[in-house]
Amino acid sequence: MAVITYKCPNCGGGLTFDPASQKFSCEYCDSKFDEETLKKLQPDSSADQHLAAEAPPAAQEAAPAAPAQDQSAPGAVVYTCPSCGAEIVTCDTTAATYCFYCHNPVVLAGRLDGRYLPDKIIPFAIPKEKVTEDLKTWLHSKSFVPKSFFSPKQVEKLTGVYFPHWMVDCDVDARLDATARNLRVWTTGDIEYTETSRYHVVRNGTIHFEDLTKSALKKADAMLVEGVQPFDPKGLKDFSMSYLSGFQAEKRDIEQDALVPAVRQEMNDYASSLLQQSIGGYGSVTVDASQCSIKKADWSYALLPVWVLTYRDKLKDKLYYYAVNGQTGKVFGDIPLDRRKLNLTALAVGLAAFALLYLIGWWLV
Repeated sequence: MAVITYKCPNCGGGLTFDPASQKFSCEYCDSKFDEETLKKLQPDSSADQHLAAEAPPAAQEAAPAAPAQDQSAPGAVVYTCPSCGAEIVTCDTTAATYCFYCHNPVVLAGRLDGRYLPDKIIPFAIPKEKVTEDLKTWLHSKSFVPKSFFSPKQVEKLTGVYFPHWMVDCDVDARLDATARNLRVWTTGDIEYTETSRYHVVRNGTIHFEDLTKSALKKADAMLVEGVQPFDPKGLKDFSMSYLSGFQAEKRDIEQDALVPAVRQEMNDYASSLLQQSIGGYGSVTVDASQCSIKKADWSYALLPVWVLTYRDKLKDKLYYYAVNGQTGKVFGDIPLDRRKLNLTALAVGLAAFALLYLIGWWLV
């Protein structure tokens, strides 16, 4: 499996994708390149990577060896950094990461080739600096959040991660059968009459669904992505491995076949709601049956950007998450509560109230 780092054509330093400028930046010589410029500077580079890829020397002499399994952690895999030779330990779904020794971004190309090669990607549009400042401002307004949650050391753990998703465009034929009722009440003399009219109502329609998005990752933190949706599909670009440089990325472990029942149910629920809204002029409407049949479905595999911060409360042994949509800035998370600070505040408020009531009582006496 290929291990790739992207190199600056000017100084050879590691290149990372910069969300603010939407260019590839070198932190050493401060050079910035767009994809077209890099293609011209490196006309021999592959169409998939567009950037210089540096492989370990051993890979040039012999076929690459299979990654070694790390016996210390189930599901972990060990790779060799092509820049410094250090061992990189990742889980079996990680597709991009950093070398912890030389800090160069590393893309594990073999994780995203063949059937795992994404079709689309939404590159990060919000830089880490803005997310960090917004996080600090937000947390400082929260009186009962533990200081350790937004300490400088903790905030440094904020990580940009590309999460795998399936996206589907499809046309469906939908049908809704419902019973509608109109009630008429009138009085003649001393007698009140009630008339109930029932109608069998049918609605048919063809509905187009576009960019319906489903997570393709089983991990618990995949729930974070659900919280920061939706993403704007206008930001989708053809996948290039270079966008991963400087970020982490996950490989899917859910195939599209496993999502078909959930997608079909979501389409049926939405179609039923949409057709029901088209029924008017009745006092009440009861849905008897609804169904939809998929005429055409186009699936694509995409990576979507999320800034992630995690915090483990050692006393409760609970992991808290904070996530920001890397394209729109939408925030989602579950932050810890400092019970000690909350109890002290409640005690202080209680004592102040007691003292005030005591003074009022003494003054009245």
